[in-house]
Amino acid sequence: QVQLVESGGGSVQAGGSLRLSCAASGYTARRYHMAWFRQTPGKEREGVAVIYISGYTRYADSVKGRFTISRDNAKNTLYLEMNTLAPEDPAMYYCAATVTITAGYQFATNSYNYWGQGTQVTVSS
Repeated sequence: QVQLVESGGGSVQAGGSLRLSCAASGYTARRYHMAWFRQTPGKEREGVAVIYISGYTRYADSVKGRFTISRDNAKNTLYLEMNTLAPEDPAMYYCAATVTITAGYQFATNSYNYWGQGTQVTVSS
């Protein structure tokens, strides 16, 4: 059974940093494209960053230069390093995994088969 479990969320001051982790089990993570999404109440879930099986990465414009997605295939773990956190970053952050992604749809929620339960990030000014 495939499971994704996020951790590392919390409260941080604006300008601070957090590192999120997503531990995968029940499958071999290196065979999947993986991504981070985030969602705030009343809004749609939005893609933040994706890392392909090849290691290639893409980011939403809102986080470019501040967030870094990475993966440790030996540990079956996905990471999101978040720096210079801003007031627009608080959300529930979710990791997701999929075997295939259609070009241009890397940030579409229906591109992903597996989801974690989320970890909350709060930013105080």
